[in-house]
Amino acid sequence: MNITQIQDKILKLKKEKDVCILAHSYQAHEILEIADFTGDSYKLSVDASKATNKNIMMCGVRFMAETCKILSPEKTVYIPQPNAGCAMADQMDKQLISQVKEMYPDYTVVAYVNTTADLKTICDVCVTSSSAVKIVNNIENKNILFIPDCNLGDYVAKSCPDKNIKLLNGGCPIHACVNTDDVKKAKALHPNAELLVHPECVPEVVAMADYVGSTSGIMNYAKNSDKKEFIIGTEISITEHLQYECPDKNFYNLSLKLICPNMKSTTLIDVLNCLEGKGGAEITLDDQTINDARKCIDEMIRLG
Repeated sequence: MNITQIQDKILKLKKEKDVCILAHSYQAHEILEIADFTGDSYKLSVDASKATNKNIMMCGVRFMAETCKILSPEKTVYIPQPNAGCAMADQMDKQLISQVKEMYPDYTVVAYVNTTADLKTICDVCVTSSSAVKIVNNIENKNILFIPDCNLGDYVAKSCPDKNIKLLNGGCPIHACVNTDDVKKAKALHPNAELLVHPECVPEVVAMADYVGSTSGIMNYAKNSDKKEFIIGTEISITEHLQYECPDKNFYNLSLKLICPNMKSTTLIDVLNCLEGKGGAEITLDDQTINDARKCIDEMIRLG
């Protein structure tokens, strides 16, 4: 079978089996083409909760599928590639953060959405990269423990100078691997291009950017800008997707190091196998975990 035949088979099966397919923006283009919704992790979870389908398939990584289950506990949630984890989400667990909370009892624990469902159960409020600054500013408490990404946390701290923000040493190893030399090299190759970076990049790289924002923020900025050239400082699939959507503009990768193996592990065949019952995995969370993890997400909605 070629790609088109596989896609046609997927489109037929998802209708027959009442499956809503979600695809994170870092997925391959051929997966985005068969998805009902595309975007960043939190947007997809909201899309899933509003969908009328009984079944949800999250083409992304495990914490994203868990968030879908938290917001839609009555639905059956699948992940087509069970090994698709997240290095950042797996860095900190409930035991570690419980110990840190004892050290900082008067701090509000702010968890990036890129965390496990289990860890969310002991956090006060959840944030996304696009909502973090607004939500932290809206928290009454001045003292904030921001986990797990210290680079996003540094960006939030600089944007919220009235807050006392405590950071831990964690984050996205993919975004954190690019440095100022990579920026200088890219700018030398493309002197007329604007640099758009994700706040998960190190502070020195963020400081050199023309625009800093979430994945969807970067894409919207590039699509709406009257500029014609952009260096993209996030996962390299975004460069490809933008090139498809804006053929009259030029997009360049900040670095080829910006490639997420977990996001790339899901294939079109994985999606097909999951629909046919020959692969994938169902996401199961107990009621207590769902209820406790939901509290910090509800608080995000209230403050956002």
